[in-house]
Amino acid sequence: MSLLKLKNVEKVYHQGKIDVPAIRGISLEIEKGEFTTIFGPSGSGKTTLLNIIGCLDKPTDGEIYYEAEKKLSTLTKNELSNFRRYNLGFIFQGHNLIPVLTAFENVEFAIRIIDGISKKERREKVLDILNSVGLEGLEDRRPNELSGGQKQRVAIARALVKNPKLVLADEPTANLDSENSQEVLNIMLKMNKKLGTTFIFSTHDPQVMEYAKRLIEIRDGKVTHDEQGENLDVPH
Repeated sequence: MSLLKLKNVEKVYHQGKIDVPAIRGISLEIEKGEFTTIFGPSGSGKTTLLNIIGCLDKPTDGEIYYEAEKKLSTLTKNELSNFRRYNLGFIFQGHNLIPVLTAFENVEFAIRIIDGISKKERREKVLDILNSVGLEGLEDRRPNELSGGQKQRVAIARALVKNPKLVLADEPTANLDSENSQEVLNIMLKMNKKLGTTFIFSTHDPQVMEYAKRLIEIRDGKVTHDEQGENLDVPH
């Protein structure tokens, strides 16, 4: 079943009198439960596309649909904000953790803004997800007391704690060594299989691509390759 559909999406940035096209008429569908990687060289448009999918940026032209019936161009700014809050999770290469908060508090922050969750339930959900990503016993540590891999696990926990339908990960392994990269990728793959969470990665890391069940290549703002299957030909 389709979770996300893009129809002829374009994005043009205006720099003075010059128009700079970043996305050029991309159309694609993402099914529920996919574990997909968008890859391409720097400046290809992959991060721009991820931001548009995540409602962090608006397309210049074209339409985006979630679960067929929700046409994002018809939503107000507040409606888009609520849509992101309840449906999307984000993982960034820089962790983006709040330095003065503990690992527990950083993760809890993601669901404090969601209505209808009691304090007890919130605590249980946070501890459960921290345990799931291998951070049991480190709940009270602040980011400066954690390794790079541990910080990224906190970021993963924060993205997953509200059980989003879609998680968008922009270069999630960029600041990690190969061992930590493998560990965090295994965590996300486990969540994908266990919860059915849909993941879309933006990366140029071959290790991330090796985990993908679908590879979408972007060059010059266009999809140039789209391959699905268990035995993908991963570019190096």
